[in-house]
Amino acid sequence: MIERSPQSLVDLRGKIACVTGASSGLGRRAADVLLSAGASVVGIARRADALESWASGAGEAAGFVVGDLARRNDLAEIAKRAAAAFGAPDILVNAAGINTREAADEVTPQGWDTTLDLNLAAPFFLAQAMVPAMREKGWGRIVNFASLQSYRAFPGGLSYGASKGGITQLTRAMAQAWSGGGITANAIAPGFFRTELTAAVFADPDRAARNAAQTCIGRNGEPSDIDGPILFFCSDASGYVTGQTLMVDGGFTAK
Repeated sequence: MIERSPQSLVDLRGKIACVTGASSGLGRRAADVLLSAGASVVGIARRADALESWASGAGEAAGFVVGDLARRNDLAEIAKRAAAAFGAPDILVNAAGINTREAADEVTPQGWDTTLDLNLAAPFFLAQAMVPAMREKGWGRIVNFASLQSYRAFPGGLSYGASKGGITQLTRAMAQAWSGGGITANAIAPGFFRTELTAAVFADPDRAARNAAQTCIGRNGEPSDIDGPILFFCSDASGYVTGQTLMVDGGFTAK
């Protein structure tokens, strides 16, 4: 006899989520999915106009915080502001990211620092700030965004790849540190989705077609392809899953 209905496993009513990068792309999609599952959602990004547009269309369950996550000294204050709207978050989705696309011989200290601060340091320090409240509740979900470049090298992706390789290990380390308190930590590694971060890829139709052909499914990702993985990792459905990175890439890395 199944004690809970399958639908109840992904019911997020009463939960509070924080999503970085919610102003656009997969971060915005993740925020919308969590709202649709019943959570109250606070979006964090730099662009006030885009966040305001998203929140105004999402209703009373959506709030936002404008902040630069690459500024490490601001992260504690950003986490504090994120808890002001609905209370301390139960769920943290780290979707914000940057890819400077600098060739190895052209990587600058500034580009390196910005990439590592936003893509790797911010997910950790935001989580560190939010974990105490999750631990007190005995329930929490941390979802990081990894990448194809967590495992494969791409041209112009040295600093980005280093940061995303770090995310896979950070996710395992978070799980080791915090899952005993009911807090799971997992990562989603998207393939090629059409977002602002991949605009340069999709601006070249031939390149986009080659990427699609590299997948087992035969196409690049659509925003809706992220819905199921987000709901799984942010809900009770994944209660015994932690420290894992799920490739959501149409089988790109399987070939």
